[in-house]
Amino acid sequence: MQAPGGPDEDNDGGFRHGGWLVPYFDEKFLENMTEWTKHAGAFLLGRKTYEIFAGSWPKSTDPADEIATALNTQPKFVASRTLDKLAWNNSHLLQGDVAEEVAKLKAQEGGEIQVHGSSNLIQTLLKHDLVDTLRLWQFPVVLGTGKRLFGEGTIPRSFRLVDTQLNTTGAVLHVYERAGGLKYGEVEVGQEAVIFDSGAAHEQA
Repeated sequence: MQAPGGPDEDNDGGFRHGGWLVPYFDEKFLENMTEWTKHAGAFLLGRKTYEIFAGSWPKSTDPADEIATALNTQPKFVASRTLDKLAWNNSHLLQGDVAEEVAKLKAQEGGEIQVHGSSNLIQTLLKHDLVDTLRLWQFPVVLGTGKRLFGEGTIPRSFRLVDTQLNTTGAVLHVYERAGGLKYGEVEVGQEAVIFDSGAAHEQA
């Protein structure tokens, strides 16, 4: 998930493949991103993603650009240990423990709290079981290096697939909603498979 949008987006670790997503961008991708963004009640961003967004989206003032309108007007909560002030409209620094502050935000009324990019922040959210829905684009490319979405420390969880869409370039969108803990089982040839779920066993023919 590292540096999908440009060569200088994120060079951490000597990453040399910045901009790898761009050849797979099409109208379907834009339509989905626009529709999602319209449902956001707030945005939760890591420091690097915030700085990238704040450096570009305020320049888009066309009211017909629904993504820009949402990003420029909706509340933006930023997790950072180094920033002490934010210039982008309606931006707020999270104070104290990030996981605790995000849990408080989730308890408030409002629309979706959306996280875009923000790979380091996502690791914190996954470790503290704060993710309810995953909207993932899977691309027909192998990078072999770079930052991973599911890093070490992610809490084991199962998700339920609720939507899948294919764009014209071969990229596939998967939308998952959380479905609880893991289920385990054992497959043996010629016998029934037994699925273990939270200590209860259910036989499947």
